[in-house]
Amino acid sequence: MERPRGVERTTTTGSHRAVGRKARGRRIATWPIACVVLVALLALGWMGWTWADGLLNSRARAQGAGCAEGAATLSVVVTPTAQGPVQTGAQRWNEAGTVVRAHCVHVTVRAEPSQRVLDALAGRADLAAIGGQPAAWIPESSWWVTELTTSKPELIAAAPESVAQVHSADYPFLGLSGESVTTVQKHAAQSFRAFLREPAQQAAFEQAGLTTG
Repeated sequence: MERPRGVERTTTTGSHRAVGRKARGRRIATWPIACVVLVALLALGWMGWTWADGLLNSRARAQGAGCAEGAATLSVVVTPTAQGPVQTGAQRWNEAGTVVRAHCVHVTVRAEPSQRVLDALAGRADLAAIGGQPAAWIPESSWWVTELTTSKPELIAAAPESVAQVHSADYPFLGLSGESVTTVQKHAAQSFRAFLREPAQQAAFEQAGLTTG
């Protein structure tokens, strides 16, 4: 017998019809959930991209702001074995016209034996022997930092951080203080240290045979 139009076919009891209605109800309700999940994923992706983009472009935004406060020089004294990669990093920094606290900071690098630098900073020799008061020092070992900390703790502007490591040498980057070291130079020293730890500069250390830590 032909089933009248509009009448649902059932096989057994009314409970089966109820189950069918629930199943259809679940299928209809899934699309709002899918939309919410999609929106959440898009939001998380956008937030992650924005965060990463902010890190990558923070220096670029500083460059775009210009040198409202003029120019400044950051003098870095480095042990001769690390002069090459540090000089390479300084050249890239200078070519980029890096800005720190509204100052265009130009980095100069001078290679000096660590004993000579320690003697000059500790007052046992004239600072002119190392080209004047530097704003940062990169000896080949933290031992030299300990010696300076013991003799002249007031010269330590920030905790040292290694920029390369090979065998017993850990090449700590030490920001220095002093009457002739300005606040801008102290900030620039920390920025340059972070710059040296970026992948491109770390590759230069590796090429020089100084494996990174």
